[in-house]
Amino acid sequence: MRTGKRVHLVLACVAAAAVMTGCSVEEATCGGGEYPVMSIGGTGSACVPNDEEPPKGYTRYPEGKVPEHVGDEWDTYWQTHTVDEDGKIVEVPQGG
Repeated sequence: MRTGKRVHLVLACVAAAAVMTGCSVEEATCGGGEYPVMSIGGTGSACVPNDEEPPKGYTRYPEGKVPEHVGDEWDTYWQTHTVDEDGKIVEVPQGG
């Protein structure tokens, strides 16, 4: 078998296996052992090790509103919203 055909066969098998096992190509917000946090008063975010508290200026996302994948419902929502210093969800001013 020619090398080019082998590569195509391997790629086809990998793609089929991903579909059959329910593998997702979505990019996770954070890696294993981490959770996402958001900047207070802004749209920035970061990932923090599970055994650590958020750094100064950051907070955990409100329960049930945590982005899990890049571009998911909550990732998109938090591009235009944030939490203020009192933990209240507010819209981010345009250009902010």
